[in-house]
Amino acid sequence: MGSPRLVLFDVDGTLVDTPGTREAFAVVMDRIGACNVDVHGFPMTGKTDPQIARELLAAAGIHPGETERLLPRLLGDFARELASLEPMIRARGRVLVGADPLLRRLADIDTVVASVLTGNLEGNARVKLDALGLARALDLAVGAYGSDHHDRRELVPVALRKLHRLRGVRLTSANVWVVGDSPRDLACARATDARCLLVATNKHALDQLAALEPDAAVADLRDVDAVVELLTS
Repeated sequence: MGSPRLVLFDVDGTLVDTPGTREAFAVVMDRIGACNVDVHGFPMTGKTDPQIARELLAAAGIHPGETERLLPRLLGDFARELASLEPMIRARGRVLVGADPLLRRLADIDTVVASVLTGNLEGNARVKLDALGLARALDLAVGAYGSDHHDRRELVPVALRKLHRLRGVRLTSANVWVVGDSPRDLACARATDARCLLVATNKHALDQLAALEPDAAVADLRDVDAVVELLTS
């Protein structure tokens, strides 16, 4: 194996496919009287939860100043609502192909720390990953979440700081892989020196992702040996 690596996985569309996010946002938007937005058709891929909340409020015609006042309450209610949907996530969610064996393999490699870089609030990410049995193979304490910063491009440095503070491991972004399914995952990696593996397991086809020129692109994570070799070489 090569140098130490921090491997940061997106959650939705990369590791898991779960219900809950749109349902929870619909409930909390209705609760504040902003029910004139089609939450179920709203574009969310690759965005952070705070970013989505701001955009939903703007689409509902809420003034920016009022949005900032409402945002903490909205996100708190959203997190509680999503947690209440854990039984539905467990029953209807699914782990995407290759994700579970890949995470278990990486967990056995001493030079790799595998965690997440996700737009989810931290609590929401934990609900989804716990419900589908993936949390145990990830060091979620060093992950970077939408609750850390609303701009996904700021999240690689967040994870590196946590890794140093909590695990005593100091790495640079050149030792980081971001694994995701959207152009926003690539933009996040390119905001630093991190490398990026894109997987065509969500909204974007493999040829679309490859055309963006990430460091690597695959249809899915099923070829565990090849993906491990890529992420550790």
